[in-house]
Amino acid sequence: MSPAARHALLFATQFFAFGVILPFLPAVLAARGLDPAEIALVLAVGSAVRLVAGPLGGRMADVLAAPRAVLAMAAAVSALAATGYLVAAGFGAMLVVHAALSIGMAPIVPLSDAVTIAAARGTGPDGERRERFDYGRVRAAGSIAFILAALLAGQAVAAFGPDAAIGLIVAGCAATAGAALLLPRAAPRVAGARRGGAGFLAPLRIPAFRHLLLVSALIQGSHAFYYAFGTLHWQAQGLGEGLIGALWAIGVVAEIALFLWGRSVVARLGALGLSLVAAAAGMLRWGAMALTADPALLVPVQLLHAATFGAQHLATIQILARVVPPAEAGTAQALHASLGAGLSIGVLTLASGPLYGAFGGGGYWAMAALCTLALPASFLLGRSLRR
Repeated sequence: MSPAARHALLFATQFFAFGVILPFLPAVLAARGLDPAEIALVLAVGSAVRLVAGPLGGRMADVLAAPRAVLAMAAAVSALAATGYLVAAGFGAMLVVHAALSIGMAPIVPLSDAVTIAAARGTGPDGERRERFDYGRVRAAGSIAFILAALLAGQAVAAFGPDAAIGLIVAGCAATAGAALLLPRAAPRVAGARRGGAGFLAPLRIPAFRHLLLVSALIQGSHAFYYAFGTLHWQAQGLGEGLIGALWAIGVVAEIALFLWGRSVVARLGALGLSLVAAAAGMLRWGAMALTADPALLVPVQLLHAATFGAQHLATIQILARVVPPAEAGTAQALHASLGAGLSIGVLTLASGPLYGAFGGGGYWAMAALCTLALPASFLLGRSLRR
């Protein structure tokens, strides 16, 4: 297999698992007897665990100079933990199982990004030059697998019940472990790599990294209201389930299109331009969704997901590859995933409940305001990149 194909397989397998977990894990928990409050608490604990486990996994990969091994181990732990859903009974047992799954899955995406960025730049495991490839096209394999997994899981759950989703989650995680083992065996230990607390916090000493955390928190965090209450809002406005599913799919398809065919646009805009586009698109997207639930308008609005999520993600990849030393790549990716997106989405998801309760779809205006703040934050990021 070519390097690009190996990394595409890594993304496809892990996002297959995520494509089952995100839409169907709540149904699994409900089938095990948990009430809505217990389900919310289980998911919240999982989110909190990932904020810590992700950076720890990334740091382990950097210290050991073994991202391949850490990826495989994390995916194997995830597969084993997911089997616990089949035997666990009661709230306490489900809480433990989900926490274990969250620990395993937390470092997988950021570490995959870190190793793929290095490979895309043509850097082999022993420092030799290799064929370069387009990160965006490789990452698109993950988004495609996510859609296919959600469709397959929907059919499987309809036919065999929620336990079918558990089997698919286990299969996706196990396949991710296998895909990780297909990567080059080890990256070289980089001279001067810092250990301990100093190494763990090293990326935070980079001004551009700190500014990137702020921009990502604002732009990626602005999706929290959509993720938590987008479907409920559309249902309240009378949209059918089929149409709602199609609207969600349109956003992911637009993201895939950017990853597959947007290379020239990405190169022309650069990291700062991508962040500015993402912020402006967020202002437009969330403002429009606060005003209307007309399907004829929601279809083009959903296409903006390519900008609000995809453009900012690609900007992040460019910036981390540019400002973070290779010895700290795993740590930086995991810190960004936890502090730049995970923490803000978690906090804003909690805030979205009262927002939706008080204002309904008007809560999207708060998300548009966050994207407005991201504009000056992006210029601040650009200034730090020029230094």
